Amino acid sequence: MRYHVDLKPRAEKDLKAMSPPERERVVARLRMLEDDLRGDVKRLTNHIPEYRMRAGDWRALFEVAGDRIIVYRALHRREVYR
Repeated sequence: MRYHVDLKPRAEKDLKAMSPPERERVVARLRMLEDDLRGDVKRLTNHIPEYRMRAGDWRALFEVAGDRIIVYRALHRREVYR
């Protein structure tokens, strides 16, 4: 299934705060999600948003709504689940 990735304003701010190599890695992984939810994507239990995508030490939290992926946060692994 083909998805369209939308970033919430907070996720955009998180990406801007990253160093350029880290940002490129996370954005590349988010672009891979447009084709399918394969790779290092995991459904979370008892957590909203429902999914997480891993890119090295960085995590992106998102949910799937029809043919859209809505990214809420993109943070370092030590901060993302707080």
